[in-house]
Amino acid sequence: MFSQEVYWQRRKQLHKLIKGGLLLFPGNEESAMNYRANTYHFRQDSTFLYFFGLNQPGLAAICDLDSGEDILYGDDLTIEDIVWEGEKPGMREKANSIGVEIIRGASAFGNDVKAAIKSGRAVQILPPYRGDGVIRLAEVFGSAVEKVNSFVSEDFIKAVVTLRSVKDQYEVKEIEKAVDVSYIMHTTAMKMGFPGNYERELAGAIEGIALSHGGPVSFPVILSMDGQILHNHNHDNELVEGRMVITDAGAESSMGYAGDITRTFPVGGKFSTRQKDIYQIVLDANMNAIKNCAPGVRNLDLHLGASKVIAGGLKDLGLLKGNVDEIVAAGAHALFFPHGLGHMMGLDVHDMEGLGENYVGYNDTIKRSDQFGLAYLRLGRELEPGFVITIEPGIYFIPTLIDIWKKENKHAAFINYSKVEEYIDFGGVRIEDDILITDSGYKVLGTPIPKTVDEVEKTMNG
Repeated sequence: MFSQEVYWQRRKQLHKLIKGGLLLFPGNEESAMNYRANTYHFRQDSTFLYFFGLNQPGLAAICDLDSGEDILYGDDLTIEDIVWEGEKPGMREKANSIGVEIIRGASAFGNDVKAAIKSGRAVQILPPYRGDGVIRLAEVFGSAVEKVNSFVSEDFIKAVVTLRSVKDQYEVKEIEKAVDVSYIMHTTAMKMGFPGNYERELAGAIEGIALSHGGPVSFPVILSMDGQILHNHNHDNELVEGRMVITDAGAESSMGYAGDITRTFPVGGKFSTRQKDIYQIVLDANMNAIKNCAPGVRNLDLHLGASKVIAGGLKDLGLLKGNVDEIVAAGAHALFFPHGLGHMMGLDVHDMEGLGENYVGYNDTIKRSDQFGLAYLRLGRELEPGFVITIEPGIYFIPTLIDIWKKENKHAAFINYSKVEEYIDFGGVRIEDDILITDSGYKVLGTPIPKTVDEVEKTMNG
């Protein structure tokens, strides 16, 4: 955990941003895998972690904006708990560690909320994202499940986004810890990337690395020779010479902060000429976007810049034709680059996505596009010092999408479909790094992970 002062200051800032009522922080509960006592790895709600820091089930908290008080709800362990789980700090000690003076039993949370509602006080929540959490809130509010969202507060969402978007020095250190573990994960996957091994062996090895360093993976491992499937969690393929593997994976630090790195490598340790051509275009787009990261720059413009690098490279290979600016404006390049350049990262790998992407990535002046591909850009707004973002361009050859566009003759003025057909079995390439926006520019976080053609090949064959 961070120091008591960190959590106290965060809540103090929150109190200043919203006027009146109660802000509710229902912590997460255990979730059963196949019977009640056999649970998934517990992960606390990220906003609860941000303001209250305690990573355990059975807790809730309230910020009373009228009295200025913060209240922590939870129970000390029973003797039965101690027998099965061992001794742990009591509620008083936990409250002291985060600068909270008022402690009440877990059951008092619902009673206090009901009393506030009955007296006409404003009760505000963030959007719930788990079914058990919605049911719990419905019980607390004494309302139907479908009425729970009526308590969601836009002011509360915006205040949390304002605070959590800017990472302090302590958070940056935690993210760098996660990225440093991610380095070991990715270089290990590269060294195992040879014919005869199975994707599941690589995926299992790198997930074990994350666990052995004190945290789980920050999201389920994406590792596949079928890299044209953007979020492919299937790991059944045997590695075959001539294919490439996309590995999109990151560790989570012991305090819940994410790393999120993607590397692509050739099975067998040597890129073919065709693989190298596509890979280098993606690498150029990645490095060009990173180079242009700075406060005041719109991430939307970074995305469009990366799109032009990709379009220009594919034009040179004969897959696209025409004016590069016109190709990107029309969205023809999205056949090959159908997702956004990147996203915010922090306590969530897609930071604060549960609060609503448009609150996190857009604002009153920068609105989300509805154009295919560009619509998936999670972050379009101007960058600010303290933002941690990902830069992850890619090129993919998705057979079904290519087939549909070809039948529709879509963007035929820009796409050379006969040439594209030659790449139908190619798969995909994605390269991703984690970037801190500084006062004067940017910093690539963590130990540098091999990404040039030469670096990847040397790592695989070293």
